[in-house]
Amino acid sequence: MRLISCISGWTIFTCIVTLTTGCSSPPPSDTRAADEAAIRQTDDAWLKAVVARQLDAVVSFYDEGASMFPPNAPIATGREEIRKVWAQMFAMPGSGLTFKTTHVEVARSSDLAYARGTYEFSANDPKGKPVTDRGKFVVVWKKQADGAWKAAADIFNSDLPPAPSPK
Repeated sequence: MRLISCISGWTIFTCIVTLTTGCSSPPPSDTRAADEAAIRQTDDAWLKAVVARQLDAVVSFYDEGASMFPPNAPIATGREEIRKVWAQMFAMPGSGLTFKTTHVEVARSSDLAYARGTYEFSANDPKGKPVTDRGKFVVVWKKQADGAWKAAADIFNSDLPPAPSPK
């Protein structure tokens, strides 16, 4: 009787352990590689829109509450403010922009990521002479409810030394 009681107790314990470990959900799959590829693809489409000077398309790559941190200017928050910054850049005589993402890091949670890279911006100075600026950027990407990635923060600054102050 004692043996049956022991076996029954062991069987119940084994069943409980099996049920509790067997019913737990598996860890979420790691989608970081696929998310990185999606961000790089989105980044390529963004660059094409910039080169084509498609203002609405360029702005559509930003999250609704995104912020842009242009050098020597106030923060632009929200798509309408960001649109104004891009419109000013596009309106500059002789302006052109290219950029290249060199690194993408996706959070383990797969809801945020950041990308960093380099850019080259050209425009004419007040005398009409072409001037080229080279610099770097960081973009924070946020995954949307539909799975698309949008820029939540966009910051960039020049590698060139500051212009000498007028005397």
